Amino acid sequence: MRRDVFQAIADPTRRAIIGLIALQAMTPNALAEQFDTTRQAVSKHLRILTECELVQQENRGREIYYQLKVEKMKEIDHWLEQFRAIWETRFSQLDEVLKTMKNEQK
Repeated sequence: MRRDVFQAIADPTRRAIIGLIALQAMTPNALAEQFDTTRQAVSKHLRILTECELVQQENRGREIYYQLKVEKMKEIDHWLEQFRAIWETRFSQLDEVLKTMKNEQK
């Protein structure tokens, strides 16, 4: 079952996991140490992130390391870019309104 990437990143724990493995690949045990939760709970989050193709597994000996798939994050960033342009335009408009109001008060 393929999950929706936006549902996956809506969870704060999964966003925190993404933030951690963006810096370096980590094992489930190393990730679980960063949270007040069980290794099984972290494994469930990792499974969801893997199903969404946000992270990938790499076997190194007997350990499994998870690392971020940057390409998928770029897809999310590309989707968000359309909204970023709208927000920047609105903030610029707000700046102009505030400047006008400030000048009128003088």
